[in-house]
Amino acid sequence: MDEVIEPVAGLVAGGGVVVLSGAGLSTDSGIPDYRGPSGVARRHTPMTYQTFVGDAAARRRYWARSHLGWQLIAGAAPNDGHRAVARLQLGGLVSGVITQNVDGLHTAAGSRDVLELHGRLDQVVCLGCGQGTARLDLDRRLRRVNPQFVAAAGATNPDGDVDLDDVQVAGFRTVDCLGCGGVLKPDVVFFGETVPAVRVQRCFAMVEQARLLLVLGSSLTVMSGRRFVVRAVRHGVPVVIVNQGPTRGDVHAALRVDAPLGRLLPVLAGRLLGDGSPAGAAATTGPVASAAVGR
Repeated sequence: MDEVIEPVAGLVAGGGVVVLSGAGLSTDSGIPDYRGPSGVARRHTPMTYQTFVGDAAARRRYWARSHLGWQLIAGAAPNDGHRAVARLQLGGLVSGVITQNVDGLHTAAGSRDVLELHGRLDQVVCLGCGQGTARLDLDRRLRRVNPQFVAAAGATNPDGDVDLDDVQVAGFRTVDCLGCGGVLKPDVVFFGETVPAVRVQRCFAMVEQARLLLVLGSSLTVMSGRRFVVRAVRHGVPVVIVNQGPTRGDVHAALRVDAPLGRLLPVLAGRLLGDGSPAGAAATTGPVASAAVGR
């Protein structure tokens, strides 16, 4: 454990750390990732923004699947990794958090001013008037208009979408905006949709001003997250990557660690903050993979 923790602790101890997190940080909360050890393979094509807006039948399929998958996201609680990041921020070592996740668990764990790159699944927005509402309100409305809807969900994806065949979708009813009758959409970035430019610029500014970029639980497969690693390197900000399995950012990393975040992060927080937390003590049990330095 010391062999793995010490190099990370030595870099994080200087503070000014910006965290970039991915789906791998939420697996201990019961939300699977796409490509890591707990990853699930999609059996259907992910919903694109263009299809969602232009095809009412496809929109109904999406809402039926998401209506079931939302139950997993809504019931998820922050894990030791999320809480450790919040402790590191409270202790003054982490200056900002950027997350690719849409589950809201960083904020639930106590992290402040989290920049949620792809939005949040617990919010809904009207594409007509722009009004935002809580997903819980939409969930209640969907339950009222679909009292007989019973379906068995297959694998759930990190975005709350589940595998559900068309037979199970038949008869599901959607609802529209109460204000203008417009189309409702989860307030997350779909495939084929771009992250708002202002949000991206805020993330770039955070990365450029950081002393260290700490990537947690992201394979960096898509450019949406990898661009911040590239930006960090361009501005001379060292990058530390902690992830189970290789990432597409490994070539840029000053330090690369293959380890379970739910074990490593509580120990790291305890080591640097001296808080003696039970979570940190418990996390020292079990194997942790070795670090690959300077890759």
